[in-house]
Amino acid sequence: MFDFFKKKNNSKEHKLCYETDLHSHILPGIDDGSPNTEKSILLIREMQKWGIRKIITTPHIAEETFENTSETIKAAWDSLKTELDKNGITQEILYSAEYRIDDGFIWLLESNQLMSLPGNYLLVENSFIQAFWNLDELLFQIQLKGFKPILAHPERYAYYHNQKKIYTTMHDAGCEFQVNLLSFSGYYGKRVKETAFWLANQGYIDFLGTDLHNLHHAQAISNFLATKEYKKLAEKINIKNDLLK
Repeated sequence: MFDFFKKKNNSKEHKLCYETDLHSHILPGIDDGSPNTEKSILLIREMQKWGIRKIITTPHIAEETFENTSETIKAAWDSLKTELDKNGITQEILYSAEYRIDDGFIWLLESNQLMSLPGNYLLVENSFIQAFWNLDELLFQIQLKGFKPILAHPERYAYYHNQKKIYTTMHDAGCEFQVNLLSFSGYYGKRVKETAFWLANQGYIDFLGTDLHNLHHAQAISNFLATKEYKKLAEKINIKNDLLK
């Protein structure tokens, strides 16, 4: 099973332009990412081929869909660490969360129960249907609490595509942006790809992320890393991934 990619990609391995990934769903069995530890290990092996040395995995926390807690996330992390040790695989893995901005998130923020990334960064996401009604004020409140907000995959929110000044407003107000690698490949569609490159051209990309959920994502990322388009992108952007200590 661990030879999954050998038959599909015979080209030389290509490396990412960073060694710390801050957005993935590889913890087993707690969201829409890896279903079990076996798949988690497969995904980790692919990330290692890309040159990833530190993985900060970020399971979803969202009302009515993925109501994870620090306890459920740590339990999944413990399970994965145990399997890695059994298989003799050395990999630094930390955990935080990808927080959906909803009423549950506000409660966690007000009760000081959020799990931040290194450096007190906080990975948050909008609904794909519409932005949170008071997002500007909430991002300000996050910063007042001492956190540094990172908006996950801003290029994927279709309601911003024709209102790009919103990106400038948010970024200028201290909200940093994490763009998905797959967005540049066209995996999510033409408009998402165009917006991702627009953000790159504006200098608004602070972090890149795999947002890795499954083996199909891994194959698509491997394919993208072999392109000239990726090489040009890596030379252009100035990201902070490896500053997360």
